[in-house]
Amino acid sequence: MDTQSLNAFMAVAESGSFSGAAERLFLTQPAVSKRIAQLEQQLGARLFDRIGRRISLTEAGRALLPRARQVLLELEDMGREIGNLTSAVGGTLRIGTSHHIGLHRLPPVLRRFSREYPEVKLDIDFIDSEEAWEAVLHGDLELGVVTLPPEPDSRLLSEVIWHDPLVFMAAPEHPLAGREHLPLATLTDYSAILPSPVTFTRGIVERLFGEQGLSLNISMSTNYLETIHMMVSIGLGWSVLPQTMLDDSVVRLNVDTPLPLRQLGVVTHPRRSRSNAAAAFLGLLGKAPDARRLTPDAGR
Repeated sequence: MDTQSLNAFMAVAESGSFSGAAERLFLTQPAVSKRIAQLEQQLGARLFDRIGRRISLTEAGRALLPRARQVLLELEDMGREIGNLTSAVGGTLRIGTSHHIGLHRLPPVLRRFSREYPEVKLDIDFIDSEEAWEAVLHGDLELGVVTLPPEPDSRLLSEVIWHDPLVFMAAPEHPLAGREHLPLATLTDYSAILPSPVTFTRGIVERLFGEQGLSLNISMSTNYLETIHMMVSIGLGWSVLPQTMLDDSVVRLNVDTPLPLRQLGVVTHPRRSRSNAAAAFLGLLGKAPDARRLTPDAGR
């Protein structure tokens, strides 16, 4: 059993098709099929059911999936530990981050990193913070620069980099704008535009209202904060967004109840060796504009 066959198996399982796996691995579809056939022959079991164009894991395939992932991660970890014996900073660094952080926080860090470490290939996934968090947990990403969950989760190591205060905001012409004192309950009489229910930010807002026994009046939701900002600016509803997004098109609402602090940071897996590239990236991340200073063992 070789790593090429296991990589092909993982690619088909995750993409749901042989063509998708071929694109991911930069192979032809027949080459992927051949590797899967070899693996099935070695194991003496069919790993995928092929019904028309649909591909699904068999019982044997489902049993192999977590074991194959673990084997590949351990091999990658072993290679990283050996590579770290030198001081060279190279290889591929896989990072996941949200669109908002990628647009507003990371550009100075990425610019400096690419200039100081040109031998490193940056593989950046711009995905929701929650997806990046899960990808780090499952070993698909080495680092996640994300909105941190409101409640700590011991399965990953996390380090706060930026405090990112949230504020209530609306368009200047919104009925709530300009009022000196706004009870939280008053907001429930007006439409809200918030991130989707699966996001950490939405959880912060729902918990705040829930603690007072209030139900939100949500008219629209999306995971893109820039889209929410646009919809708020044209008067479609109020929202809760990072303070950094206040501009001439929106105003802060004077709500009596303060919002909990939202924190942005980096997450890593406690059982994964940190590459030299990741260590270098974390070093620059701690020097980013407005960043809190990372502790020496951050990400370990």
